[in-house]
Amino acid sequence: MASLDEMFGLKGRLALVTGASRGIGQALAVGLARAGADLVVTARSLSGLADTKENVRGLGRSCTALEVDVRSLESIAALFETLADWGLSPDILVNNAGTEEVRPSLEVDEALWDKIVDTNQKGAFFVAQGFAKSLIAAERAGQIVNLCSLTSVVGVPTAAPYTTSKSGLLGMTRALSAEWAPQRIRVNAIGPGYFRTELTEVFYQDGDWASAMLGKIPQGRFGELEDLVGAAVFLCSPAAAYVTGQILFVDGGYTASI
Repeated sequence: MASLDEMFGLKGRLALVTGASRGIGQALAVGLARAGADLVVTARSLSGLADTKENVRGLGRSCTALEVDVRSLESIAALFETLADWGLSPDILVNNAGTEEVRPSLEVDEALWDKIVDTNQKGAFFVAQGFAKSLIAAERAGQIVNLCSLTSVVGVPTAAPYTTSKSGLLGMTRALSAEWAPQRIRVNAIGPGYFRTELTEVFYQDGDWASAMLGKIPQGRFGELEDLVGAAVFLCSPAAAYVTGQILFVDGGYTASI
């Protein structure tokens, strides 16, 4: 019988985390390193990855930083070509790259729609596709964790493109989990609740909104980035070997109470 360290540890694994320059992506990259994984981290700017890279290496793990724009299929293709050229074969993917902009639906234009949906949904799909192709070609098992949202299951005013992308990402998670299970690729999702990050700061500037939202969260607090690490490590670990196609909400009880 495996020990708890073996069940939940990621030693010997290589994790690819997109959108890892800040916020949730950075926290998850460092968290996976703490569990024993080496890292490949990506963002649209290499300079933005400096802190993540330093933090991972400070834990004694290797960290390779690459510039990738998930809205570009050419950039995604170049990512996997570079990994192959460098002999790097990730067996964990955390699809975290994402964007959001609050705007009333009657004011949403095509440019905003494409920016959000192409980043959050289209980009996640083609990164997952490239990752799966490399695993299947090598006949290796692997895990994908998609960063979904409360909006994967809850409608939020002024966030129609974002809600569309994140509910679609949950559907994609389920479809890919069913399709790729025979290839030993597990696909799951995390649904963060309300976490204060640079991306969501606009909400928290509204004191009335923040007070009202706290009243809807049974635990009575907003999430801390550390709250997400255990969920990600679990879903990537041998402890979750029979878990696929699921979303794990980390939301202080919000979705359970509505």
